[in-house]
Amino acid sequence: MSRYFRRGGWMVAVALVAACLSAQQRSPSAKEPAAQDLSAQDTAAKGSVQDAAHQLAQKVDLHYNQLRTLRAGFTESYEGLGMRRTESGTLLLMKPSRMKWEYSEPAGKIFLLDGTFAWFYSPGDSQVQRILAKQLNDLRSPLRFLLGHTKLEKELNNLTLRPAANGEFTLSGQPRGQEKRVARLTLTVTTEGTITGIEMEEADGALTRFTFTGEQTNVPIPAGSFRYTPPKGVPVVDALSPV
Repeated sequence: MSRYFRRGGWMVAVALVAACLSAQQRSPSAKEPAAQDLSAQDTAAKGSVQDAAHQLAQKVDLHYNQLRTLRAGFTESYEGLGMRRTESGTLLLMKPSRMKWEYSEPAGKIFLLDGTFAWFYSPGDSQVQRILAKQLNDLRSPLRFLLGHTKLEKELNNLTLRPAANGEFTLSGQPRGQEKRVARLTLTVTTEGTITGIEMEEADGALTRFTFTGEQTNVPIPAGSFRYTPPKGVPVVDALSPV
């Protein structure tokens, strides 16, 4: 990642896009470029946007690939199948391959990756579901790239960049390998590469949104936080591999 981008290269990229778009909006005169030149400007504008998307994706990679642990609050909302719900809790990450979504609302709900298995339980369920982590196709599984050294651009096809509120940006694309289930994954990120929001649109139109607050990086997290003990008397069932 270049020091140039870390100190505001994205501003230059956006300025280039604005300049190109402004040039296309001017009234033509006898001395202005021909139609093919305007087409070239349009191509240059698209290229600038793609470059900005590439650089911001690299910022996200850099931010998360250098982490050992992460703690953040989250709010999760879901709209689909005639339902709406909002839940919240704390997200913990630890490399390698450990992730814990611990809900405070509703209390007791948990989604956990212990490095081998993924576990899911919600109060009132008659069983705890368990599945090998490598077989996981849960909507949160695209977030596993936060746990390893990979590239966002390898996780999402057709990556696009758009401005968002509060000086942030969105990076959107189609998660690879989930074409039949997830239509779009959108990350809201700061210019430093920190993810503050995630929106996942399923193929049936259902929307799941996560908002993150209070991110703490490389903080001490006990390894035992990622060991799961099922509630007494609740059986563990090995879930079927997702289609």
